Formats: sequence, structure tokens, C-alpha cells
Amino acid sequence: MDALTDNIDLILDGFWQTLKLLAASGLLALVLGTLVGVARMSPVGVLRGSAVTYVTVFRNTPLLVLIFLTYYGLPPIGIDFGFFVMVTMAMGVYTSAFVAEAIRSGVNGVGIGQAEAARSIGMPFTLTMSQVVLPQAFRITVPPMASVFIALTKNTSLASGFGIAEATFRLSGGLRDFPGDRWWLFGGVALGYIVIVEVISLGATLLERRWAVTAR
Repeated sequence: MDALTDNIDLILDGFWQTLKLLAASGLLALVLGTLVGVARMSPVGVLRGSAVTYVTVFRNTPLLVLIFLTYYGLPPIGIDFGFFVMVTMAMGVYTSAFVAEAIRSGVNGVGIGQAEAARSIGMPFTLTMSQVVLPQAFRITVPPMASVFIALTKNTSLASGFGIAEATFRLSGGLRDFPGDRWWLFGGVALGYIVIVEVISLGATLLERRWAVTAR
């Protein structure tokens, strides 16, 4: 257990990097995914087709491949924002495809009469979505959205292979230096991931309950 306690500062710093990756890529995914999800419901055929293509491409491409493309493919053409930002972009774009699908399912779960009532009083599509449909859709999407961000939490471990010193990177370093304490190290890092996932689950549960009370 000494390997775990003696290196707790490095492990905690690793989880701080994990949380930064999660927050940055999660925010990017939420913004992009919402825009793409709304575009899939647009009356404009070009927007719908583009959104469908976006989701199909990025949802079916392995995240590791996207990281390779951004990490190694963009700098040679002059696009280089640093390792952290490049990996964050890949994870955010990948996750946004799943966010878009969650948003679409939420929009489909809102009664069609809501949108029809908004259109009947002259509200355009953008205003109908932002003021009437999306606020209700977000309530429906809390459970699937929580699952998306839980998956993203675990996907941040892929960044360890690209030099970002997040939790899994610190674990691999600890295993090299203290092979005899591997179970303590595994257990400590696993516990950290479990805590993050449980916080996301708890937040989703509280938000769901709060919105359920508001809906009444």
C-alpha cells in the first residue's frame, strides 16, 4: 500500500487531468451534439442530411482512430493547438454524435402538439426548438445523457497513450515502478473512476427528480 500512499499526489494530479479532459470534451460534445441533434429535426433537407452524415461517421468511427487523426493528421496541415486540446477535440467530436442521438430521442419524446401549438402562433422553427421543445427534451434525455458522459469518463483513459498525464497514465507509471503493489494501485485508481461515475449518476438522479417536481 506504500506505493499508493507515497504517490497519492501524482495520482490525484492524474485525476485532475482526467476531470479537465472530461469537462472540456464534455462541454464541446454537449454544444456540438445539441446543434447536430436539432439539425436532424430541421425542415431543411440539407441540414438534416448533413446531421445524419455527421452522426453516422463519428458514431461508427473508433475513438482511438479519431485521436490518431487529430493528433497526427492535423499538425502537418498547420492545425496544432497542443496535445491536450487535440485529444479533447477528438473526444468531444466523437461523443457529440451520441449526444445528438440522445437529443433527437428527447425531441421525439415531446408531444407533437407542443411544436404544432408553437407554429400555430407563428413561431419559427429555431424559436420553437429553443423555447418550447428543447427545454422539455432535455428533461427526457437526462438518463441517456448520463450514460454518455459516464462512457466519456472511461474513454479519457485513451489519452494516456498520447502523453497526457491523466489517471491511467499515472497508473501505468506506478506499475512500472512498483510492480509488487499492482493490486493497491489498480484498486486506488479504479476507486477514483468509480467516484467520478457515481457523482455523474447522482447528479443525473437529482436533476431528474428536480425537473420531475417542476413538471408537476
